[in-house]
Amino acid sequence: MAATFIYAFRDQGCEGYAYEPIVGSGPNGAILHYDANSRRMETGDLVVMDMAAECDGYASDITRTIPVSGKFTPRQRELYDIVLGAQKAGIAAVKPGVKFLDGDGSPGKAARDYIESHGKDLHGAPLGKYFTHGIGHHVGLDVHDPSINDPLAPGMVVTIEPGLYIPEEKLGIRIEDIVLVTEKGSKVLSAALPKEPEEVEKALAR
Repeated sequence: MAATFIYAFRDQGCEGYAYEPIVGSGPNGAILHYDANSRRMETGDLVVMDMAAECDGYASDITRTIPVSGKFTPRQRELYDIVLGAQKAGIAAVKPGVKFLDGDGSPGKAARDYIESHGKDLHGAPLGKYFTHGIGHHVGLDVHDPSINDPLAPGMVVTIEPGLYIPEEKLGIRIEDIVLVTEKGSKVLSAALPKEPEEVEKALAR
């Protein structure tokens, strides 16, 4: 899968990938920055695909999580919807003047609060402890441009990438888009790539 993406980037005229592709299926999806990309995907797995191109000197950073079988199981769909809801909450909070990483009104707090208040693990506990990283980072000439918690300003580009990583359930889910801060709010620059669960399943069916 990683090789297919690299070919597509170069075929479309980009220099190549912006960072080493991360493809983690099944239990490897619960490992942050898993880049061995060596496991055979199996029926019933989710696969986390964190791969993006560098074009004309600028980097991108995008993640999607898809079901290898083409359909989410009920539990996978439940958890996926929670991550997607958290991402939407984080994106809705992106606007000029808001601190990026944490603090009242920040995208990071909005996403974390959503995950903590939706769904439970297999033991009935909240899911917040399975969101093990920050909400994102700045991106531009480098895939990880210097990220600070200063207020966002028009023209900045950031990633919004909540996730859940649950080794006990042998799965990870991350959804990541790059978001431009505009004068009045934000614009998702990677919106053409499906992420609604129904859209993902339709795309896989094709």
